[in-house]
Amino acid sequence: MSANETQTASDGVARLRMQDPEVRTFAHLLVNVSLVSVVNFTVWFAVTFWVYLETGSVFAAGVISGIFLVAMVSTGVWFGSLVDHHRKKTVMQASAAVSLAFYAAALGLYVTTPAAVWTEPANVRLWALVLLVMAGVMAGNVRGIAMTTVVTALFDESRRDRANGLVGTTSGISHLVTSVISGLLVASSGMLGVLIIAVVVLAAAVVHLHRLQVPESLAEAAAAGEPKKVDLRGTLRLVSQIPGMWALIGFTLLNNLLGGGLMALADPYGLSLMSVQAWGFAWGGISVFMILGGLVVAKRGVGRNPLRTLLVVNLTMWAATFVLPIQHSVVLLVTGFAVYLFVMPFAEAAEQTVLQKVVPYERQGRVVGFAHSVEMVAAPLTAFLISPLTEFVFQPFMTDGAGANLIGGWFGTGPARGIALVLMLLAVLGLGLTAAALASRQYRTMSRHYLDGAADEDQRAAGGEPVADAAVGQPEPALVGASA
Repeated sequence: MSANETQTASDGVARLRMQDPEVRTFAHLLVNVSLVSVVNFTVWFAVTFWVYLETGSVFAAGVISGIFLVAMVSTGVWFGSLVDHHRKKTVMQASAAVSLAFYAAALGLYVTTPAAVWTEPANVRLWALVLLVMAGVMAGNVRGIAMTTVVTALFDESRRDRANGLVGTTSGISHLVTSVISGLLVASSGMLGVLIIAVVVLAAAVVHLHRLQVPESLAEAAAAGEPKKVDLRGTLRLVSQIPGMWALIGFTLLNNLLGGGLMALADPYGLSLMSVQAWGFAWGGISVFMILGGLVVAKRGVGRNPLRTLLVVNLTMWAATFVLPIQHSVVLLVTGFAVYLFVMPFAEAAEQTVLQKVVPYERQGRVVGFAHSVEMVAAPLTAFLISPLTEFVFQPFMTDGAGANLIGGWFGTGPARGIALVLMLLAVLGLGLTAAALASRQYRTMSRHYLDGAADEDQRAAGGEPVADAAVGQPEPALVGASA
């Protein structure tokens, strides 16, 4: 039995055991990537807060979000190509080094610029700093794409969902830490403390990764021998060849459109119920449930059909969204978001597990990068659209408009109830979208495609011939040694 074959406990369930060399390597990489992710997200949130606080310009803060949106869309496939065509350790090391260089340059610019300059929204130095910071954040996205392919390379299909659960756990920790420290750092020292921490952590990550020995499966490029080009046309062709893949991307896109509205309104609705300090601590506490959810996935997995798990979990998330604003209640708000965040890692792990199974390993970086670009463009767009719609239509509607007269007696009236109504409408749309996906032919086709591939792997493990020749039946890189 090779080291990359399934390790099982006495109950026959696949486990991740720290005594296994591939699990130890994964743990090192996960900690390294997670620390850098915390820094990148902290820098991203901090620069947005800081620019608004310094300039007082909503437009300037919006432009930063716009820059981030365009950069995300335009770099996904390119970053994925880098992941496919270079060794995983090399590309992750290069990503950290590039981020470090940009943050160091931003720190130098910050400490050599008079403080009064930062209050001018049109000042060239201000936008030079923003662009340097954003370039450092964007360079870190390579590592997120690489981690998806690392899971594929290190683990067989029976353990990938559990590994993805650990990735979800670290995402929850990142979210919790970022939400707490970004505002504190900006309040205490502007961008100075943020950039110093970024430089120190990135330097430590570069040194740690340099000293880490990785298995042979990570020491070779996934697409070794292929021309080193982005090949967007080939990526689109591959996506079209995988049954149900466009439907999965489209579902996630629409789901993120609705989720963007939820995230845009979460803070205003929470602040209508409690002080900003209380809401900050409440949100930090609620984020713990995302960590717990990830740990449950790491222990239990996401089931035999992750695609079904993805959709069922989305039903749960949107049901929680519907309930949390139904009355103006702190208990409902906290409970609803706790349920939402607890099941979120199940959805993320399920989607990653499907992609790792149905996309050939040598193309995963490009396909994952493309999917992330398409999917992540949705949430910021909705956030821009839903906020003015809520403020200028639904809040008056529930304050002294027809809505207040029609349902205000039991639903409540006022601006906060306008936000609550929008949240409930988003939830209804989300429930409808997910129910339609569960009933669709594309869902059945992709589920069958995934399960046929699982059957092929089971038969290979038993020494037999595969029952179907599908894209999911790609050979996995063997874990046969270690290299520096």
